[in-house]
This record gives sequence, structure tokens and C-alpha cells, in this order.
Amino acid sequence: MAQSTLDIAQSARKPRAQQPGVPIVVRIQPEQLAVLDRWIEAQPDPKPSRPEAIRCLLTAALDPEA
Repeated sequence: MAQSTLDIAQSARKPRAQQPGVPIVVRIQPEQLAVLDRWIEAQPDPKPSRPEAIRCLLTAALDPEA
């Protein structure tokens, strides 16, 4: 039996995060986004996604010992 469009769309999604979290929507200005993207490009492969980069930078800013 052929897969339905819904099955294909669901299987193409990224896997959910390993740990539950609270989604937060934040508007980022183009200048800030450009700085974030430059930081990501400077990271070794595999490069973090934007959300991963924001989490990493937030952790570093709030807990420099981490």
C-alpha cells in the first residue's frame, strides 16, 4: 500500500528534542541574526542550528563555568 501524504510529511520531520522544553518565540533583528549566523559559521562541523546556537550562547552567558 502506498504511503499517504500525511505519512510522508510526518516521516520527513526532524526528530523531537531528547528532553522536553518550553518553546519560546523571540524576534531577532536582522543585525543580530547576521551576528548569530557568523558565530555559527565559525563553529566546527557539524555546525549548530540557530536554536542550538542560541541555547549554547545563552548557557555560556548565564553560566560561564559550563
